[in-house]
Amino acid sequence: MPKILVIEDEAAIRRVLVKILSEESNTYQVEQAEDGLAGAEIIKSEDFDLVLCDIKMPKMDGVEVLEAIKKVKPEIPFVMISGHGDLDTAVNTMRLGAFDYISKPPDLNRLLNTVRNALDRKELVVENKILKKKVSKKYEMIGKSDAISQIKEMIEKVAPTEARVLVTGPNGTGKELVAHWLHEKSTRSKGPMIEVNCAAIASELIESELFGHVKGAFTGAAKDRAGKFEAANKGTIFLDEIGDMSLSAQAKVLRALQESRVQRVGSDKDIKVDVRVVAATNKNLKEEIAEGRFREDLYHRLAVILIKVPALNDRRDDIPELINHFAKKISSEQGTTPKTFSTKATKLLQEYDWTGNIRELRNVVERLIILGEKEVSEKDVKLFASK
Repeated sequence: MPKILVIEDEAAIRRVLVKILSEESNTYQVEQAEDGLAGAEIIKSEDFDLVLCDIKMPKMDGVEVLEAIKKVKPEIPFVMISGHGDLDTAVNTMRLGAFDYISKPPDLNRLLNTVRNALDRKELVVENKILKKKVSKKYEMIGKSDAISQIKEMIEKVAPTEARVLVTGPNGTGKELVAHWLHEKSTRSKGPMIEVNCAAIASELIESELFGHVKGAFTGAAKDRAGKFEAANKGTIFLDEIGDMSLSAQAKVLRALQESRVQRVGSDKDIKVDVRVVAATNKNLKEEIAEGRFREDLYHRLAVILIKVPALNDRRDDIPELINHFAKKISSEQGTTPKTFSTKATKLLQEYDWTGNIRELRNVVERLIILGEKEVSEKDVKLFASK
């Protein structure tokens, strides 16, 4: 049952609001406060789904209550109650974060519709927060080794900026996790995060994929199509395996970074884009530059910040935590009871040569959960995870 607080110093108006909400709708739990100061104290000590707040009150007016509570509980929607002379102030409160306002004396239908809409909005906000947490959990970086701790610290410093980042490291080390955390901890987190695997797209199609095309630009271009840069506007584009991008596409990416503009294939019209670029590669781009396969000017545009993700063999201290993480995740996905790993089994896995890095470790953990005993033993590891 949604919980609503009515803050109103006029007893008659307060009784009307409480009566409408608690008796006629019969779906809300309603509490009341006789002035702004009392209301603010109640909100700080209790959880509410909605606040109806008068504007002109003694001790603390409605604007002050709104500003104070938005600092500590920004998710609570406020509906302001305005007298005839308070309409301008009521409109201004919406700029401060109020959901809406109703005039005195309150109209029954207007009041109930506003309350329902505000509560629906609150529910959406909560659902979005839960979804955001799930997304964050999906891309969680597991480990407390010095190498991973340094990466996490760097992300905290770099993410809020607009600096471009180049993430390097062997395949299977989790470079995409770094990219996602950079996005989620940035000011662009509410915008899109668009991923492009440059190695998975044919060289003749990469420009169309990145920048889009117009109808008739090439065989099969039946209609205009926006590219990934346009899709990532106001957000982040993650160019994975950028070392595999063709030189012609590199030239266009360089222009996009220099001018914040792109051109669709077959068009000479500029399209302005506001995109942060995070790139990743498992190649040594300086060697690629020396061999003429990668543009040096593009490298310097991308590598404002360099983040090197270590191989799993260089962070063996994290392996026990990674094993537990994957064991719980895989068991949850399969709907089975989580299995534990014996100390000896874990120690043996720590000694393996993980050429496939974290991706390989996850596969081995899944194999052991399927084939091993209730507690995965050293014997199970020797039987099913031999290398």
